[in-house]
Amino acid sequence: MSQQLATFVLDGAHYGVDVLHVQEALRFQARTPVPLAPPGIAGLVNLRGQVVLTVDLRVRLGLPPLAADAEPMMVVVQVDGEPVSLLVDEIGDVIDVDDSQFETPPDTLPAALRDVILGAYKLERGLLLALDVDRATSA
Repeated sequence: MSQQLATFVLDGAHYGVDVLHVQEALRFQARTPVPLAPPGIAGLVNLRGQVVLTVDLRVRLGLPPLAADAEPMMVVVQVDGEPVSLLVDEIGDVIDVDDSQFETPPDTLPAALRDVILGAYKLERGLLLALDVDRATSA
């Protein structure tokens, strides 16, 4: 069985989320900080009149911060029927993957990543880590 994943890059690694969870991909949007928010909550964005929570995946996954002069991109996903924006380094393509390419998460992944990675797809150009959107966006 195959499925389509929307892909993106974080800290040089390729990630994918089920395309059925993705609402849209956007360039950087101005964010309003949320006082006393837990680490990883990057603020709120106004998306055509709808207030959307933004999660910084670099913080959530224990990765180093993006360079100060770089602007992240946003992947807006649906979580429990609500849009949530994920900050990523680059937006990739939508690709088809097959279950035969899927493996459990590599043992070499740090603990913070293992908690939110469903597994890895072996592609010709390298590994694609399948992100569990629900876990990645939970506090």
